[in-house]
Amino acid sequence: MTQTEPPVIEIRELHKSFGDLEVLKGVNITAHKGDVVSLIGSSGSGKSTLLRCANLLENSQQGEVIFEGEPIKWQGSGLGRHPADKQQVVRVRTNLSMVFQQFNLWAHMSILQNVMEAPLTVLKQDAKEVEDRARALLDKVGIGDKCDAYPAQLSGGQQQRAAIARALAMEPKALLFDEPTSALDPELEQEVVKVIKDLAAEGRTMLLVTHDMRLAADVSDHVVFLHQGKISEQGAPDRLFGHPETERLQQFLSATVAA
Repeated sequence: MTQTEPPVIEIRELHKSFGDLEVLKGVNITAHKGDVVSLIGSSGSGKSTLLRCANLLENSQQGEVIFEGEPIKWQGSGLGRHPADKQQVVRVRTNLSMVFQQFNLWAHMSILQNVMEAPLTVLKQDAKEVEDRARALLDKVGIGDKCDAYPAQLSGGQQQRAAIARALAMEPKALLFDEPTSALDPELEQEVVKVIKDLAAEGRTMLLVTHDMRLAADVSDHVVFLHQGKISEQGAPDRLFGHPETERLQQFLSATVAA
């Protein structure tokens, strides 16, 4: 990473409400190329909402979302604010691939077809090149032998690894993980954790919402603790997990360990 490059993702003073409920109350996040930024916090703290705002799946009411130095253009205000440039939204979403908690694979398509679909339909890439890359990505996440299987024939861990391969097939500038292991039992969870650790080791830029404190400690360059829609504490994982400064983070980590 060179300091002259703009951050891949920058969020400034972001506010997000659902009706009268303000979920994000002025949040700032920066992820440079190669950074792994983990978002932790209790349920309802705004972690997943922040991720969805970064990917423009949710419209924020105030603040800036900036991708590689390019601010999102908005029109309207308050709850009526929305992106002004649809092509810009497509470009940003194409470059910020999302991996969801519940996999979101297409049930009527084989695993190989799932991975190939977006590069073919969105990027209009050559079918043979896309297939070759898709097979290589499925090998990479350890399920190359499942190309012809359908999602229902796979375990949860295998489905999530297929979802990660699908996200990688778009050759994104960053990966956004929304609780990628929380729907899995502990054994299957470790299959997915290994893939995420491998991606971090490759220098992939990632925003990771997770309940797994060990994963956050192992892969993150920076950890952000959200509480009631605000950043309560943030810093390097060693400091945040080893020497939490706020009482709220101390309570959260104690409860997590006890669980």
